[in-house]
Amino acid sequence: MKHVGGFCAVRIVCILRWIIVILAVIVGEIANFAAYAFAPAILVTPLGALSIIISAVLAHVMLQEKLHIFGILGCVLCVVGSTTIVLHAPQEREIESVKEVWDLATEPAFLLYAAIVIAAVIVIIIRVIPYYGQTHVMVYISVCSLMGSLSVMSVKALGIALKLTFSGMNQLLYPQTWTFTLVVLACVITQINYLNKALDTFNTAVVAPIYYVMFTTLTILASVIMFKDWDGQNATQIVTEVCGFVTILSGTFLLHKTKDMIEGSSQSLSSRLPKHDEEDGVLDHEGVPLRRLDSLRPK
Repeated sequence: MKHVGGFCAVRIVCILRWIIVILAVIVGEIANFAAYAFAPAILVTPLGALSIIISAVLAHVMLQEKLHIFGILGCVLCVVGSTTIVLHAPQEREIESVKEVWDLATEPAFLLYAAIVIAAVIVIIIRVIPYYGQTHVMVYISVCSLMGSLSVMSVKALGIALKLTFSGMNQLLYPQTWTFTLVVLACVITQINYLNKALDTFNTAVVAPIYYVMFTTLTILASVIMFKDWDGQNATQIVTEVCGFVTILSGTFLLHKTKDMIEGSSQSLSSRLPKHDEEDGVLDHEGVPLRRLDSLRPK
Protein backbone atom coordinates (compact mmCIF):
# COMPACT_ATOMS: atom_id res chain seq x y z
CA MET A 1 0.00 0.00 0.00
CA LYS A 2 2.88 2.33 0.76
CA HIS A 3 4.31 1.61 -2.69
CA VAL A 4 0.97 2.41 -4.36
CA GLY A 5 0.60 5.61 -2.33
CA GLY A 6 4.11 6.71 -3.23
CA PHE A 7 3.45 6.00 -6.92
CA CYS A 8 0.28 8.12 -6.84
CA ALA A 9 2.14 10.96 -5.14
CA VAL A 10 4.80 10.88 -7.85
CA ARG A 11 2.13 10.96 -10.56
CA ILE A 12 0.41 13.92 -8.92
CA VAL A 13 3.69 15.81 -8.72
CA CYS A 14 4.39 15.08 -12.40
CA ILE A 15 0.93 16.26 -13.42
CA LEU A 16 1.32 19.46 -11.40
CA ARG A 17 4.69 20.12 -13.00
CA TRP A 18 3.19 19.52 -16.44
CA ILE A 19 0.36 21.98 -15.70
CA ILE A 20 2.84 24.59 -14.46
CA VAL A 21 4.94 24.19 -17.60
CA ILE A 22 1.89 24.54 -19.87
CA LEU A 23 0.72 27.64 -18.00
CA ALA A 24 4.20 29.14 -18.19
CA VAL A 25 4.30 28.54 -21.96
CA ILE A 26 0.85 30.11 -22.40
CA VAL A 27 1.78 33.17 -20.34
CA GLY A 28 5.04 33.53 -22.24
CA GLU A 29 3.32 33.37 -25.63
CA ILE A 30 0.70 35.91 -24.53
CA ALA A 31 3.47 38.26 -23.37
CA ASN A 32 5.35 37.74 -26.64
CA PHE A 33 2.14 38.47 -28.58
CA ALA A 34 1.59 41.66 -26.59
CA ALA A 35 5.17 42.79 -27.17
CA TYR A 36 4.60 43.03 -30.91
CA ALA A 37 1.79 45.54 -30.30
CA PHE A 38 4.09 47.92 -28.42
CA ALA A 39 7.51 47.49 -30.05
CA PRO A 40 8.87 46.96 -33.57
CA ALA A 41 9.46 43.38 -34.69
CA ILE A 42 13.10 44.24 -35.38
CA LEU A 43 13.47 44.62 -31.59
CA VAL A 44 11.13 41.92 -30.27
CA THR A 45 12.15 39.00 -32.47
CA PRO A 46 15.93 39.00 -31.82
CA LEU A 47 15.31 39.32 -28.08
CA GLY A 48 13.81 35.84 -28.21
CA ALA A 49 17.40 34.69 -27.73
CA LEU A 50 17.07 35.70 -24.08
CA SER A 51 14.81 32.68 -23.56
CA ILE A 52 17.78 30.51 -24.50
CA ILE A 53 19.86 32.12 -21.75
CA ILE A 54 17.12 31.64 -19.18
CA SER A 55 16.69 28.01 -20.23
CA ALA A 56 20.42 27.38 -19.92
CA VAL A 57 20.60 28.98 -16.47
CA LEU A 58 17.50 27.14 -15.20
CA ALA A 59 18.85 23.85 -16.53
CA HIS A 60 22.09 24.52 -14.68
CA VAL A 61 20.29 25.35 -11.41
CA MET A 62 17.32 22.96 -11.45
CA LEU A 63 18.49 20.04 -13.59
CA GLN A 64 22.13 20.13 -12.50
CA GLU A 65 23.27 20.44 -16.12
CA LYS A 66 26.81 21.79 -16.24
CA LEU A 67 27.17 25.17 -17.95
CA HIS A 68 30.72 25.07 -19.31
CA ILE A 69 32.85 28.01 -20.43
CA PHE A 70 31.48 28.02 -23.99
CA GLY A 71 27.92 28.10 -22.67
CA ILE A 72 28.76 31.07 -20.45
CA LEU A 73 30.41 32.82 -23.41
CA GLY A 74 27.32 32.18 -25.54
CA CYS A 75 25.10 33.70 -22.84
CA VAL A 76 27.35 36.77 -22.62
CA LEU A 77 27.24 37.24 -26.40
CA CYS A 78 23.43 37.03 -26.39
CA VAL A 79 23.22 39.63 -23.61
CA VAL A 80 25.66 41.99 -25.35
CA GLY A 81 23.85 41.66 -28.68
CA SER A 82 20.44 42.16 -27.09
CA THR A 83 21.64 45.26 -25.22
CA THR A 84 23.05 46.69 -28.45
CA ILE A 85 19.77 46.22 -30.29
CA VAL A 86 17.70 47.65 -27.44
CA LEU A 87 19.85 50.79 -27.27
CA HIS A 88 19.67 51.45 -31.02
CA ALA A 89 16.26 50.03 -32.01
CA PRO A 90 13.90 52.28 -33.96
CA GLN A 91 10.89 53.87 -32.30
CA GLU A 92 7.51 52.21 -32.79
CA ARG A 93 5.46 54.23 -35.27
CA GLU A 94 2.15 55.63 -34.10
CA ILE A 95 -0.80 53.79 -35.65
CA GLU A 96 -4.35 54.90 -34.96
CA SER A 97 -6.32 52.30 -36.91
CA VAL A 98 -5.96 48.80 -38.24
CA LYS A 99 -6.69 50.32 -41.64
CA GLU A 100 -3.25 51.96 -41.50
CA VAL A 101 -1.65 48.56 -40.99
CA TRP A 102 -3.70 47.21 -43.88
CA ASP A 103 -2.45 50.04 -46.10
CA LEU A 104 1.13 49.13 -45.17
CA ALA A 105 0.48 45.46 -45.89
CA THR A 106 -1.01 46.18 -49.31
CA GLU A 107 1.83 48.37 -50.56
CA PRO A 108 3.58 46.95 -53.67
CA ALA A 109 6.86 46.19 -51.88
CA PHE A 110 5.30 44.00 -49.18
CA LEU A 111 2.83 42.41 -51.60
CA LEU A 112 5.81 41.39 -53.72
CA TYR A 113 7.56 39.95 -50.66
CA ALA A 114 4.43 38.05 -49.60
CA ALA A 115 3.95 36.69 -53.13
CA ILE A 116 7.57 35.48 -53.26
CA VAL A 117 7.20 33.81 -49.84
CA ILE A 118 3.95 32.04 -50.73
CA ALA A 119 5.29 30.92 -54.10
CA ALA A 120 8.49 29.62 -52.51
CA VAL A 121 6.54 27.72 -49.83
CA ILE A 122 4.26 26.10 -52.42
CA VAL A 123 7.23 25.03 -54.56
CA ILE A 124 9.08 23.62 -51.53
CA ILE A 125 6.02 21.70 -50.29
CA ILE A 126 5.10 20.26 -53.70
CA ARG A 127 8.45 19.76 -55.42
CA VAL A 128 11.20 19.67 -52.78
CA ILE A 129 9.84 18.03 -49.62
CA PRO A 130 8.86 14.69 -51.27
CA TYR A 131 12.47 14.19 -52.41
CA TYR A 132 14.66 15.98 -49.88
CA GLY A 133 12.52 16.54 -46.78
CA GLN A 134 13.95 13.54 -44.92
CA THR A 135 17.58 14.17 -45.80
CA HIS A 136 18.10 17.95 -45.75
CA VAL A 137 17.37 19.92 -42.59
CA MET A 138 16.96 23.21 -44.48
CA VAL A 139 13.84 22.06 -46.34
CA TYR A 140 11.37 21.95 -43.43
CA ILE A 141 13.02 24.90 -41.71
CA SER A 142 12.67 27.03 -44.85
CA VAL A 143 8.90 26.53 -44.84
CA CYS A 144 8.71 27.35 -41.10
CA SER A 145 10.83 30.47 -41.43
CA LEU A 146 9.12 31.85 -44.52
CA MET A 147 5.64 31.38 -43.08
CA GLY A 148 6.88 32.61 -39.71
CA SER A 149 7.85 35.98 -41.16
CA LEU A 150 4.30 36.47 -42.46
CA SER A 151 2.77 35.22 -39.21
CA VAL A 152 4.75 37.76 -37.16
CA MET A 153 3.57 40.62 -39.39
CA SER A 154 -0.02 39.42 -39.02
CA VAL A 155 0.38 38.94 -35.26
CA LYS A 156 1.72 42.48 -34.96
CA ALA A 157 -1.25 43.82 -36.95
CA LEU A 158 -3.68 41.85 -34.79
CA GLY A 159 -1.91 42.97 -31.62
CA ILE A 160 -2.20 46.61 -32.67
CA ALA A 161 -5.90 46.11 -33.40
CA LEU A 162 -6.50 44.61 -29.94
CA LYS A 163 -4.44 47.33 -28.25
CA LEU A 164 -6.53 50.03 -29.91
CA THR A 165 -9.73 48.14 -29.05
CA PHE A 166 -8.81 47.94 -25.37
CA SER A 167 -7.97 51.65 -25.39
CA GLY A 168 -11.49 52.50 -26.51
CA MET A 169 -11.23 52.49 -30.33
CA ASN A 170 -13.03 49.33 -31.40
CA GLN A 171 -11.16 47.72 -34.30
CA LEU A 172 -13.22 44.53 -34.33
CA LEU A 173 -15.74 46.22 -36.59
CA TYR A 174 -13.26 46.37 -39.46
CA PRO A 175 -12.94 43.36 -41.83
CA GLN A 176 -9.17 43.93 -41.93
CA THR A 177 -8.89 42.77 -38.31
CA TRP A 178 -10.54 39.45 -39.11
CA THR A 179 -8.50 39.08 -42.28
CA PHE A 180 -5.30 39.41 -40.25
CA THR A 181 -6.73 36.84 -37.79
CA LEU A 182 -7.27 34.31 -40.58
CA VAL A 183 -3.77 34.93 -41.91
CA VAL A 184 -2.34 34.36 -38.42
CA LEU A 185 -4.18 31.04 -38.09
CA ALA A 186 -3.12 29.81 -41.54
CA CYS A 187 0.52 30.82 -41.10
CA VAL A 188 0.85 29.50 -37.54
CA ILE A 189 -0.74 26.13 -38.39
CA THR A 190 1.60 25.69 -41.37
CA GLN A 191 4.59 26.84 -39.34
CA ILE A 192 3.92 24.50 -36.41
CA ASN A 193 3.22 21.55 -38.72
CA TYR A 194 6.54 21.72 -40.54
CA LEU A 195 8.50 22.68 -37.45
CA ASN A 196 7.23 19.51 -35.77
CA LYS A 197 8.28 17.51 -38.83
CA ALA A 198 11.75 19.04 -38.67
CA LEU A 199 12.07 18.26 -34.96
CA ASP A 200 10.81 14.73 -35.50
CA THR A 201 13.24 14.06 -38.35
CA PHE A 202 16.42 15.80 -37.27
CA ASN A 203 18.39 16.46 -34.13
CA THR A 204 16.72 19.21 -32.09
CA ALA A 205 20.07 20.84 -31.36
CA VAL A 206 20.66 21.11 -35.12
CA VAL A 207 17.18 22.42 -35.92
CA ALA A 208 16.97 25.07 -33.18
CA PRO A 209 19.88 27.39 -34.14
CA ILE A 210 19.21 27.14 -37.90
CA TYR A 211 15.53 27.87 -37.40
CA TYR A 212 16.28 30.81 -35.09
CA VAL A 213 18.68 32.37 -37.61
CA MET A 214 16.38 31.97 -40.63
CA PHE A 215 13.17 32.92 -38.82
CA THR A 216 14.66 36.02 -37.20
CA THR A 217 16.40 37.18 -40.38
CA LEU A 218 13.27 36.83 -42.53
CA THR A 219 11.10 38.46 -39.85
CA ILE A 220 13.41 41.49 -39.69
CA LEU A 221 13.37 41.68 -43.49
CA ALA A 222 9.56 41.55 -43.58
CA SER A 223 9.30 44.18 -40.86
CA VAL A 224 11.71 46.51 -42.64
CA ILE A 225 9.69 46.18 -45.84
CA MET A 226 6.22 46.50 -44.29
CA PHE A 227 6.71 48.91 -41.39
CA LYS A 228 9.79 50.69 -42.80
CA ASP A 229 11.63 50.40 -39.48
CA TRP A 230 14.88 51.80 -40.87
CA ASP A 231 13.46 54.85 -42.66
CA GLY A 232 14.07 57.18 -39.71
CA GLN A 233 17.53 55.84 -38.84
CA ASN A 234 20.98 56.69 -40.09
CA ALA A 235 23.57 54.27 -41.41
CA THR A 236 25.41 54.10 -38.06
CA GLN A 237 22.29 52.98 -36.18
CA ILE A 238 21.42 50.38 -38.80
CA VAL A 239 24.94 48.92 -38.85
CA THR A 240 24.97 48.83 -35.04
CA GLU A 241 21.66 46.92 -34.98
CA VAL A 242 22.97 44.46 -37.55
CA CYS A 243 26.14 43.94 -35.49
CA GLY A 244 24.00 43.34 -32.39
CA PHE A 245 21.93 40.81 -34.29
CA VAL A 246 25.04 39.00 -35.55
CA THR A 247 26.36 38.93 -31.97
CA ILE A 248 23.12 37.28 -30.79
CA LEU A 249 23.35 34.74 -33.61
CA SER A 250 26.93 33.93 -32.62
CA GLY A 251 25.95 33.42 -29.00
CA THR A 252 22.95 31.28 -29.93
CA PHE A 253 25.03 29.13 -32.28
CA LEU A 254 27.73 28.69 -29.65
CA LEU A 255 25.21 27.68 -26.98
CA HIS A 256 23.57 25.04 -29.17
CA LYS A 257 26.74 23.80 -30.85
CA THR A 258 28.52 23.14 -27.55
CA LYS A 259 25.60 22.33 -25.23
CA ASP A 260 26.60 18.66 -25.02
CA MET A 261 30.33 19.16 -25.09
CA ILE A 262 32.08 17.26 -22.35
CA GLU A 263 34.56 19.34 -20.40
CA GLY A 264 38.10 18.45 -21.42
CA SER A 265 36.93 16.78 -24.60
CA SER A 266 36.63 17.99 -28.17
CA GLN A 267 33.38 16.11 -28.68
CA SER A 268 30.69 18.48 -29.92
CA LEU A 269 27.19 18.45 -31.25
CA SER A 270 28.19 17.06 -34.62
CA SER A 271 28.70 13.63 -33.06
CA ARG A 272 25.24 13.44 -31.49
CA LEU A 273 22.80 10.95 -32.87
CA PRO A 274 19.55 12.27 -34.35
CA LYS A 275 16.12 11.19 -33.19
CA HIS A 276 16.19 8.20 -35.50
CA ASP A 277 18.15 5.10 -34.61
CA GLU A 278 21.46 4.70 -36.31
CA GLU A 279 20.11 1.53 -37.89
CA ASP A 280 17.61 3.55 -39.91
CA GLY A 281 20.34 5.23 -41.91
CA VAL A 282 23.76 6.79 -41.83
CA LEU A 283 24.81 10.22 -40.70
CA ASP A 284 26.36 13.05 -42.62
CA HIS A 285 29.06 15.30 -41.17
CA GLU A 286 26.46 17.47 -39.39
CA GLY A 287 24.74 14.61 -37.63
CA VAL A 288 21.75 14.80 -39.98
CA PRO A 289 20.14 11.46 -40.78
CA LEU A 290 20.48 10.09 -44.29
CA ARG A 291 18.31 7.36 -45.62
CA ARG A 292 19.73 4.04 -46.68
CA LEU A 293 20.53 3.82 -50.34
CA ASP A 294 18.22 0.87 -50.77
CA SER A 295 15.31 2.93 -49.41
CA LEU A 296 15.88 5.48 -52.15
CA ARG A 297 15.81 2.96 -54.99
CA PRO A 298 12.61 2.79 -56.99
CA LYS A 299 10.46 -0.22 -56.22
